Amino acid sequence: MSAPGHAHAITIEKNPNRITVTFNGTVLADTQSALVLKEGPLPPANYIPREDVQMSYLQRTDHSTHCPFKGDASYFSVSVNGKTAENAVWTYEAPIDSVAQIKDYVVFYPEKMDAIKELPRD
Repeated sequence: MSAPGHAHAITIEKNPNRITVTFNGTVLADTQSALVLKEGPLPPANYIPREDVQMSYLQRTDHSTHCPFKGDASYFSVSVNGKTAENAVWTYEAPIDSVAQIKDYVVFYPEKMDAIKELPRD
């Protein structure tokens, strides 16, 4: 993680809540193991373990981006019952060492989903 005073300081913490993600009426993710990544002025992002995601609804795309603080991001589109959201999910499959714990996690763009809810744990 970057230094606390850095403009893009990164912190990663376990989310104490249950997270559900819904798209076109289908629950794509349901987890009690999300990580919250906070990076400088950016909104917090919930990183969800792939094991808690219905990966069959995600299709890898050719889109990619690079973050000097996390590494190279790969993207997935989501398709459920004829509705598609392009590049709606990102993941760092080989993150840099300082954020290695986000490997095998994905993030959903909130504006491309029907809902991302934080609920009390069971």
